[in-house]
Amino acid sequence: MIVDTHVHVWEIDPPRYPIGPTAPNWKSLPDEPGTSDELLEEMDRDGVDRTVLVQTSWSTWDNGYIADSVARFPDRFIGHGLIDPQDPRNADHVRYWMQDRGLVGFRFHPIYYPDEKILLTPQNEPMWEAIAGLNAIIQFHLRPDFADQVDAIARRYPHLTLIIDHMGYPKVDEAPATYQPILDLAQHPNMYLKLSDVAGHSRQKKFPYADVHPSIKAALSAFGSARMTWGTGYPGHHRVKHKWPTLSEELRLVREGLPFLTDGDRERILGGTAAKIWKLT
Repeated sequence: MIVDTHVHVWEIDPPRYPIGPTAPNWKSLPDEPGTSDELLEEMDRDGVDRTVLVQTSWSTWDNGYIADSVARFPDRFIGHGLIDPQDPRNADHVRYWMQDRGLVGFRFHPIYYPDEKILLTPQNEPMWEAIAGLNAIIQFHLRPDFADQVDAIARRYPHLTLIIDHMGYPKVDEAPATYQPILDLAQHPNMYLKLSDVAGHSRQKKFPYADVHPSIKAALSAFGSARMTWGTGYPGHHRVKHKWPTLSEELRLVREGLPFLTDGDRERILGGTAAKIWKLT
């Protein structure tokens, strides 16, 4: 089974599917849709069985398009939405999107709130209790300097499945010690790491992005492939438009571009680990 654990899709059809920023100071908005139908065609062409849809930062806090896409294609898509960490009613929103609309988890962006430990504010304690009670799967978009917040959540809720997006942003031109806070999160058995945006981390910008390989090896050593998943980015032509590799190129990177992976590593990273996390068959 091949599972892509990170694709953003969106529609531009207000008020049904509104477009607007979620992150503070976000200014980038799309000029055309990037639909789940387009993604499904691409998945079929490249042999991807399932995809985790992740709400974009430009689609507001309304996760309706993600939820509707999952409802249309429940055997192909899994839905992760966004929850506003500054909304005093966010615990209610957690329950709504999971219990009424079929999402299985959420993504948080501590990286967008550099001036406060947004995940750990007292206001968000009811939100985390709601998440914990529903066993939501949580993804974190963060750099190493935000790892302490995720560490605290992992300690507080050891039964939750927690995933670090985009490898936690290793920097190929900085000392390895700067990446250590991400690697230290592997001490928590409930913590997983997503092998994604490898091209974005690279200064070489050329397959197989060898300058990122030391960071991938370090992550593999810390987490093991049984706690690593694979993710890509956008549907169809939007990958190239946003300077991401194509889906076939992302698959080729794991299959051919990382020679230190064993066949077992590749099987787990490309789908085996995700099948366990999301209970896929």
